[in-house]
Amino acid sequence: MSPQGTDLSAGRQVGLAAVVAATLLQSVENANKVFPEMATMPIPLVILIVCAIGAVIGLLNGIIIAYLNVTPFITTLGTMIIVYGINSLYYDFVGASPISGFDSGFSTFAQGFIALGSFRLSYITFYALIAVAFVWILWNKTRFGKNIFAIGGNPEAAKVSGVNVGLNLLMIYALSGVFYAFGGLLEAGRIGSATNNLGFMYELDAIAACVVGGVSFSGGVGTVFGVVTGVIIFTVINYGLTYIGVNPYWQYIIKGGIIIFAVALDSLKYARKK
Repeated sequence: MSPQGTDLSAGRQVGLAAVVAATLLQSVENANKVFPEMATMPIPLVILIVCAIGAVIGLLNGIIIAYLNVTPFITTLGTMIIVYGINSLYYDFVGASPISGFDSGFSTFAQGFIALGSFRLSYITFYALIAVAFVWILWNKTRFGKNIFAIGGNPEAAKVSGVNVGLNLLMIYALSGVFYAFGGLLEAGRIGSATNNLGFMYELDAIAACVVGGVSFSGGVGTVFGVVTGVIIFTVINYGLTYIGVNPYWQYIIKGGIIIFAVALDSLKYARKK
C-alpha cells in the first residue's frame, strides 16, 4: 500500500502456496498421499519452490502495473481470479479433497515452539519476528526502502529524481509474492491441512490491519511498527469476536465497517493536509 497500490491477489497466493506445499510435504506413511511414489521433499526445497512461484506471480503483477500502466487494483483483481483458477485446477488434479497427513518434520516446523523457561515462543511467531526485522531494515536502512517511500509519495517526482520506478515496483511485488508463499506454507502446516479455499479474504484482513496501523491509501505514509500494531489489534478483534461467539457473517460486516471507518479517517487527514 505504501507505493499507492493494494494487492488483492494476496489471499489466493497464500492458498496456492499452501496447496502446493501440502502435496509435497505429506508423510510417506500417509495412505492418502497425493503422490505415493514420491518421497517427502526436504522442507528447504519446498520453501524455495513455493517462494519461486510467489515471486513469479509477483513479477507478473509488477510487469503489468509498471510497464503496461494498469492500475494495481485491476491488475491484482485479475491475478487473484487467475491464481484461484490455477489452484482449483491443481486441487482437482490431486483429488479435490483436503490435503493432510504431513511429515512430522513439517508439522514441527510450523507448529513447534521454543521453550524459554515457563514461556513458550511458537516457531511461527519467531518467523514473524524475523520477517518484521528484515522488513524494518529494508524499509529504514536501504535505498530500496527509501525508493518505496518516494514512489508512494509521488511517483513522477521519484522518477525525475532518478528512481527507477518500474524496477522498484517489480521488486516490491516479487518480494510480496515471496512473503505470501512462505506464509501459505506455514498456514498449511499450522492448520494441518490445505484446500483451494485457504486464503479466502486474507487480503482484506491485511488491508484492514495496514490501515488501522496507519498506512495511507494515498501512499508514502506508514511504518513497519505501525503495521505490526495494526496486525495485533486486528488479530485481537478477530479472536475476540470469535471467543464471544459472534456469528462469522456479522464478523465480516464488522471488519468491513472497520476498513471503511479507517479509510475515511485517512481521507480526512489527507484532505486537511492539502
